[in-house]
Amino acid sequence: MAEIRPFRGVRYNTVLIKDLSRVICPPYDIISPQLQQELYQRSEYNFVRVEYNQPLSQDRTTADKYARVAAIMEQWLKQGILQADALPAIYLHDHYFHYQGKEHKRRGIIACVRLEEWEKGVVRPHEGTLAAPRSDRINLLRALQANTSPILAMFEDKGQRISSLLASQAKNKPIISMSHVDGESHRLWAITDQHTIAQICADLVKQPIYIADGHHRYESALFYKKERLAQPPAASEDEAFHFVMMTLVDFTDPGLMALPPHHLLCGIPESTLDGLRTKLESLFAIKERPRDMPGIWQRVENLFTETDEPGLVLFGLSGERFLVLRLRDFATASRMIPGVHSELYKKLDVSIVDHLILEKLLGFGNGGQIALSYTYDRKDAVSRVLNQECQLVFLLRPVKVSIIKAVADAGDRMPRKSTYFYPKAPAGLVFYSFTTLAE
Repeated sequence: MAEIRPFRGVRYNTVLIKDLSRVICPPYDIISPQLQQELYQRSEYNFVRVEYNQPLSQDRTTADKYARVAAIMEQWLKQGILQADALPAIYLHDHYFHYQGKEHKRRGIIACVRLEEWEKGVVRPHEGTLAAPRSDRINLLRALQANTSPILAMFEDKGQRISSLLASQAKNKPIISMSHVDGESHRLWAITDQHTIAQICADLVKQPIYIADGHHRYESALFYKKERLAQPPAASEDEAFHFVMMTLVDFTDPGLMALPPHHLLCGIPESTLDGLRTKLESLFAIKERPRDMPGIWQRVENLFTETDEPGLVLFGLSGERFLVLRLRDFATASRMIPGVHSELYKKLDVSIVDHLILEKLLGFGNGGQIALSYTYDRKDAVSRVLNQECQLVFLLRPVKVSIIKAVADAGDRMPRKSTYFYPKAPAGLVFYSFTTLAE
């Protein structure tokens, strides 16, 4: 179903750029203004200047920023700072990282995937998106004719055939070996053997691809493709803009980690807070657990793993006590969730929080002063409440990747910010210029 192609990746020239750790950067969507400034200072060639360029006071229009990015890219290519690989390749990427004190490795393959409309079911989304990030990525596509950071996507490696091929390739010397980049390490191999590439593509063509992270980038690429097709002369189906760069990871990869978005709430009126417990009790059975109870974090962990039924933990409404919420009647709750959704969607913790508690009980989104933010660390979430940075936090369970797949297979989309695949694939390690696709 999915068409995969190798490409001649554009990378930093390691003869001129000795320390790659100073020039790669995170993808645009997690670069804060503070981090953006720090990345600018790391190196004059840090990829943030391409991935997420700073606006300047002298910019007359938004277009000025993207023209500046195009000029930077052109200059770096002329100087040889960036250069395209000589042979088309599918790239093997081992991404090492730490989480909760343990080292993990996520193995992915970076390749070009043919763009398909969502309704075809070849490439499947799992959550909703917002318009603003799409606009930024579309402008960047117009300026650069390139994908600067990969979409993270998932596939089923049936029989572990692709895994075996990759294990064999990993015995070779990597073209990039980089450690200690903001606590992460990277190994990159270029798979150029045509027989191996053909085997990988043949296995992937039999199945759909599932977007894990990068829905905005995919939708931007779809929009740009339509834009180009509307322009004369007529383009062939093999034009480079028909493809988008992805990092593809097997569903069973032990390093494929989806963290839950714990919901932090601020600005709730006192009158609303005072009545919230009663409203919650109409929908949930509630148990209290003191924060200073011995082994409380393990107990919280157990609460999240002991059942697949919808449930969550609230902190901040009852002093320093956790409130464990379990739905009393799923059928009643199901009818309260707007729109046409699958039962899987309605049983998600994030759906319960977003639709039942935030929208129905708190009136979030109706023009009030309530502010919503997210964190992916439970202890950090509770600390923010204790430090009075916010009033309440709803702690959610991680969503299993099997559930993500099932929701996507049902043609549904989870609420936006339902998952956070950790860590983000970096920008600047290797990227796809529309001049480098292998036909």
